[in-house]
Amino acid sequence: MENWRKSSYSGPDDGNNCVEIAPHPTHISIRDSKSPTRATLTLTTPTFTAFINALKRSPKTR
Repeated sequence: MENWRKSSYSGPDDGNNCVEIAPHPTHISIRDSKSPTRATLTLTTPTFTAFINALKRSPKTR
């Protein structure tokens, strides 16, 4: 069984729309919190880390 967790940034102001992740030793699973039974995206841990770091460097779009 996967241990899914939702972002701490998810809240009522954004309609609780966000992604959930399930960390594993070798990879990270990602899914849409609104559609948890649909397909998941799986990234290796180094790829997920690079993805998060790229998001942190990108300008805000809101």
